[in-house]
Amino acid sequence: MTPRAYFAAPALWDRYREPLFAAFAQAGLEVDLVVDAPDPASIDYIIYAPSAALQDFSPFTRTKAVLSLWAGVERIVGNATLTQPLCRMVDTALTEGMTAWIVGHVLRHHLGMDRHIVNPARDWVPVSPPATRDRPVAILGLGALGQAAARALMGLHFPVRGWSRSPKNLADIPAFSGPESLREVLTGAEIVVLLLPKTDETENILNAATLAMLPRGAVILNPGRGALIDDAALLAALDAGRIGHATLDVFRTEPLPRDHPYWSHRNVTVTPHIAAETSAVSASMVIAENIRRGEAGLPFLHLVDRRRGY
Repeated sequence: MTPRAYFAAPALWDRYREPLFAAFAQAGLEVDLVVDAPDPASIDYIIYAPSAALQDFSPFTRTKAVLSLWAGVERIVGNATLTQPLCRMVDTALTEGMTAWIVGHVLRHHLGMDRHIVNPARDWVPVSPPATRDRPVAILGLGALGQAAARALMGLHFPVRGWSRSPKNLADIPAFSGPESLREVLTGAEIVVLLLPKTDETENILNAATLAMLPRGAVILNPGRGALIDDAALLAALDAGRIGHATLDVFRTEPLPRDHPYWSHRNVTVTPHIAAETSAVSASMVIAENIRRGEAGLPFLHLVDRRRGY
């Protein structure tokens, strides 16, 4: 029987239509792909974006899995009607884009590039940066994105420590976990990268207390989730000179309101949620592979743990 997949993100249909059919063909799949579901009980798979209108999953009684096009699932994971398996998106193109953004901004701050790019006084200050091996970096979040960023930075000889809520057994990355080790990871870190999911436990993980663990002048990079930072605490630390700079790509409210103090702060860089974007081509291949697995009775890729929220 041909599986039926409901593309429940109509705003993305034009972008994904051709890549999905190409991915199905490459995987040897014949899929009945529909953009509406007048008979929810006939749907085997839901291809979903958390911004879509669909919120009640209870009529989809035959559905084997909900396949998200987003890496983040915090908008949907708590939905009480969603009892079907939920898979988040892990996309190679998104990982590569995120790694490039992180490495670029780590190098920007390490090299002190801003003072040379914007130098209207034409000051000649021949100060060289330290060796990369003398610039400790902490990465909070050791999923696919955090691991890729850690390996790229370690390839440039930055000493990297990673932290996650639950233990990670990684042979090549110094990995710490649990609240008791967070201080150990942050102490001495001159650059901190936030790549954690948003959960009750991670919200405001950078707050007045944890920011105080960092050495004076430390730099914060946040391409993860806006809610990971206590904004008032960060602004206070920036104003006091305890934090040297914050480069922020994600915010609690997006677009960032024009009157938000981040826009005007001299030690804040705002990028408009551009650190990484899912590729329709590579994401479609992930969707096709999960449908292939579902039809073959194999475990789904990137299955969300409801208890952890990601």
